[in-house]
Amino acid sequence: MKIGNFDLEKDGTYIIAELSANHNGSLQNAKESIKAAYEIGANAIKLQTYTADTLTLNSTKEDFIIKGGTLWDDKSLYELYKEAYTPWEWHKELFEYAKELGIDIFSTPFDKSAIDFLEQFNPIAYKIASFEITDYELIRYAASKQKPIIISTGIAMIEEIQDAVDICHSQGNDKIILLKCTSAYPAPLEDANLKTIPNLAQTFGVISGFSDHTLGIVAPIAAVTLGAKVIEKHFILDKTIGGADADFSLDKNEFSQMIHAIRDVEKLLGKVDYSMNQKLKHSRRFSRSLYISRDVKKGDVISEENIKSVRPAYGLHPKYFHQILGKKFSQDVEFATALKWEHIVD
Repeated sequence: MKIGNFDLEKDGTYIIAELSANHNGSLQNAKESIKAAYEIGANAIKLQTYTADTLTLNSTKEDFIIKGGTLWDDKSLYELYKEAYTPWEWHKELFEYAKELGIDIFSTPFDKSAIDFLEQFNPIAYKIASFEITDYELIRYAASKQKPIIISTGIAMIEEIQDAVDICHSQGNDKIILLKCTSAYPAPLEDANLKTIPNLAQTFGVISGFSDHTLGIVAPIAAVTLGAKVIEKHFILDKTIGGADADFSLDKNEFSQMIHAIRDVEKLLGKVDYSMNQKLKHSRRFSRSLYISRDVKKGDVISEENIKSVRPAYGLHPKYFHQILGKKFSQDVEFATALKWEHIVD
């Protein structure tokens, strides 16, 4: 499966820098963030496409006030989204700028109107946010566009994940990526449950990945070792910019460290391989083999007293030790000679 030109089966881990609200209301910040993400080797920059009115109601009733120990407690949902949104009039310039640089760009739409708006830019994928996984009509409409659809599962029950997958299939779209996600900001490490990543792939027959809200870079690196093919992490040019998501985002230096660590992990993971390459063959000279452990004469009986399994590996394989015991030497052989078949007769 491909996202744009990136083959998830062959090209490693697809790393998404989530811009979210980290432009803090500045188009210039947004463009500089895209450039920085490109410079450090992210595969994609991701926007969020909504307005406060497409996400919630302009109300200060109790239901619409954020509470519960979040970074945004006591704000109304409308206030938060009005502060955090990416202006739609920026999108054309941001898409063009990213394409000019050569970094993938796409977005998370939060309603059908956002998808209709984004279609003009021919995005390479659509992302469904954790809290929108229960919006089945949004998923259906996004899947109908026949692009890869990336779905965070942070607040979903397993039945809802299955529903989301089934909806995509109903639209003839099997280009599905499910992201393990903990919808807390920041997310405690003990709530990450990264073992779910391979289970998502196995249970739902999809590609799986990780949308990370923990602090630091340990979690996404660990996720890659468990088979995550896509990593999404909030990215900010500089935390001094501030903004709604700054506290749990990685800055340019931190994100770069994460990318380099993931690429190193990919090298370490390699592939299932039992073959003997030249390096291993060369190293095998330090393994054990059978050697003459004392001077012997022709006709002497081979015994544990005159042969021994030792390093290096220029003699017979130690697996022949018991097979040759009791046989006789075919010639005089001096101490510390590598034992060969020509030294042995029945």
